[in-house]
Amino acid sequence: MKAELLKRFFRAIASSDQEAIDKLTYLVIEEERNRGHTLLADQLENITKKSHKEKSANLSKLASSSPENSQALTELPTSKRFNLPLVTIIPRDKLRHHMVLPENVEKRFCRIEREYAARDRLAHHGLRYRQKILLYGPPGCGKTLGAERLAWNTGLPLLKVRFDAMVSSFLGETASNLRLVFEDASNSPCLLFLDECDSIAKTREDSQEVGEIKRVVNTFLQILDEYQPSSGLLVAATNLNKSLDTALWRRFDDLIAVPKPGEHELEFILKETLSAIEVGSINWPRIIEQMRDFSAAQAVRVAQDAAKRAILEREDLVIQEHLEEAIAEIKVS
Repeated sequence: MKAELLKRFFRAIASSDQEAIDKLTYLVIEEERNRGHTLLADQLENITKKSHKEKSANLSKLASSSPENSQALTELPTSKRFNLPLVTIIPRDKLRHHMVLPENVEKRFCRIEREYAARDRLAHHGLRYRQKILLYGPPGCGKTLGAERLAWNTGLPLLKVRFDAMVSSFLGETASNLRLVFEDASNSPCLLFLDECDSIAKTREDSQEVGEIKRVVNTFLQILDEYQPSSGLLVAATNLNKSLDTALWRRFDDLIAVPKPGEHELEFILKETLSAIEVGSINWPRIIEQMRDFSAAQAVRVAQDAAKRAILEREDLVIQEHLEEAIAEIKVS
């Protein structure tokens, strides 16, 4: 085994990074197979497959013993070549669901949740609830949070697609993995989340893209046409909406732009984040003016950094200076 690969392997183990461990495991197997050590490679692959089966069995036991997870997939779909999990289940207690949105955007999220709750009544009248949602907008404005919020409010288990495991350099394998994920998700109610979906949905008009990428996009479009979730939702998110294939947009039931927060939303986010600590006299208009064009994630970071400064400096409360220092630091970075 190459020294650099060995060092990466040990770093992943030391940091308990399971995703990195899985990926590096199969890099080791492929390296041994390429060196002609076929028997050793097969033995290592069998050991790894056995480990994944045991993890899937444990997951199944967990799902059956917990009422709130009873709808979750009992076995995760895995890539055929490397047996890597193609999705990650986000536990319900890890879901964030408090969002600060402009009123018009909040109404659109609420409409999705109301339609899902009334899906049986809608079906009785020959109507289908919104099942396929595309969230787009600048980084840090709440697209991932939006998916988590929808999972929380609908009670659906959230399955996040792992593109690091799905995308393969082998011809046709990415499309095969993609179909496998959607086939599994269609069998059990869940919220299937495709974060950074532009990685498999880039415009086919780009002359720099190779033929394999275009075939993946064609497969993805076909899958979206055919996909009928079993009382679930599909949520895709992207920061690069201008690079998406134009045919993708009409495949979704709802397209929601998640914008950067306005002045009112910024002030609310700051105050909400600082609600657990004493706050002194703050010139909020001045603070908000300095935060013009900040994302929601940056606003949260400003409040958290200001609170940390106050605590570390043994101050009794957060003051104007703490907030302004945090803002300046983010602008520099």
